[in-house]
Amino acid sequence: MTAHSWEVTPAEARDIQQDLRRLVVREDDLGAVRYVAGTDVAFEDGLNTTRGAVAVLSFPDLVLEEHAIARRPTTFPYVPGLLSFREIPVLLEAMGRLQRAPDIVLCDGQGYAHPRRFGLACHLGVLTGLPTIGVAKSRLIGCHSDVPEHKGDWTPLMDGEERIGAVLRTRAGVRPLFVSTGHRVSLETAIHYTLACLTRYRLPETTRWADRLAGQG
Repeated sequence: MTAHSWEVTPAEARDIQQDLRRLVVREDDLGAVRYVAGTDVAFEDGLNTTRGAVAVLSFPDLVLEEHAIARRPTTFPYVPGLLSFREIPVLLEAMGRLQRAPDIVLCDGQGYAHPRRFGLACHLGVLTGLPTIGVAKSRLIGCHSDVPEHKGDWTPLMDGEERIGAVLRTRAGVRPLFVSTGHRVSLETAIHYTLACLTRYRLPETTRWADRLAGQG
C-alpha cells in the first residue's frame, strides 16, 4: 500500500494506527524462506538524525548477504507506543535500497503486543506487504508467568484474556525476548523463526547484524 503522511501529531498517529490495524494478517501467509532480514535504528547528531539499517541473511545458515543504511532528519518525538512513526520512514528508505526483498523480517520492536495492536512490526509489514515479526527486548504491555530457564521455552504474554505474544527464552540464564505477530505470520511461526535465527546469543542474528550496522554510522 502507499505510505501515509509521516508529518502528523501524536493524536493523528494514534488514529492512523487504529485505522491500519484492520489490515494486519495474523495467520501464516508466506512461502519458502530463503532470506531473513533484521532492522534496527540508531540516532546521531544529538538525536537530530535517524539512522536505519537493514541486514539480509541467507536462511537457514544465517550468512550476511546484503545490507543497506539510510539517514533522515528526526522529525517525530519519542512517544511510547508510537515508535514506528519515529523509525519506519528511515527503515523504508533503507529497505528500498536492497537488491533482493527478504522473505521475512524480524523487527527490533513490538508487533501485535501493543496497546492498539499495531506496533512497529505490524506497521512495517502492512506498508511493505512483507511477512514481519516483532522481536522486542522489553515488554510494552501485558503480563506473563515466569518463563522456564531452557532455551526455546516460552510463556504467553497476555493482555486481559487475550494472548498478544510470547515471552521467549532464547538463552539459559538471560532475560527473555518478547515475540509477537507482525504481519502475515502466526505467533507460533514467529516463535519458530526467532529461534531458527539464533546462534549462541540472546538476540537473533538478524537483530545482531542490524544493530551492528546501525551503530557503525
